[in-house]
Amino acid sequence: MKLTVFGATGGTGTEVVKQGLRAGHQVTAVVRDPARLAVAGHELLDVVTADVLDPASIIEAVAGRDAVISALGPRGRGPSVICRDGTRGIMAAMAAAGTRRLVVVSNSGMHTEGDSFFVGRMFKPVLIRILRDGYADMAAMEELVRASDLDWTIVRPPKLNDRPRTGRVASRVGANVRGSFNIGRADLAGYLLSAAADGSLAGVPVSVAKG
Repeated sequence: MKLTVFGATGGTGTEVVKQGLRAGHQVTAVVRDPARLAVAGHELLDVVTADVLDPASIIEAVAGRDAVISALGPRGRGPSVICRDGTRGIMAAMAAAGTRRLVVVSNSGMHTEGDSFFVGRMFKPVLIRILRDGYADMAAMEELVRASDLDWTIVRPPKLNDRPRTGRVASRVGANVRGSFNIGRADLAGYLLSAAADGSLAGVPVSVAKG
């Protein structure tokens, strides 16, 4: 596949780029600071320096691609609009370029569908209060994505960690995975790549967790 990755300098985005290249995909990494990109010098890697908030600057980076993967995420716990505004810019660029497939990373923490009574009614309200700013940004992003006419998939992981890839990922369309509350960024990245190639996941939110 020909893929474009946003958020390529973050933990998940870095894994998407690395695994995509290892799988033989042609990967375009869109970054603001190329010096922060952990991967360089690969024959299948193109690095584009651009601002995701400026759709005109990223049209060429998404044109002709089979899929776009966004691993944008807020940094810290303060107010953030990077997911909302960055994804709005990505979608505008995709519309201009005629690119259809979009996979975005959100979170399962702000959703309670499928959760047990304790998790959904006792634990999640506390978590949502603590992480309310980042969750508000991702909720606004999800609303934008769901309202678009792109072939989108929203992937909702729980707490992320940096454990090695296991290849064991549990997933559930439209509801959270029960009994598993974390996932490695490497496993999440692997799922994002497989989801990008899976047309049956277009138009649905999918929760994932360690399998």
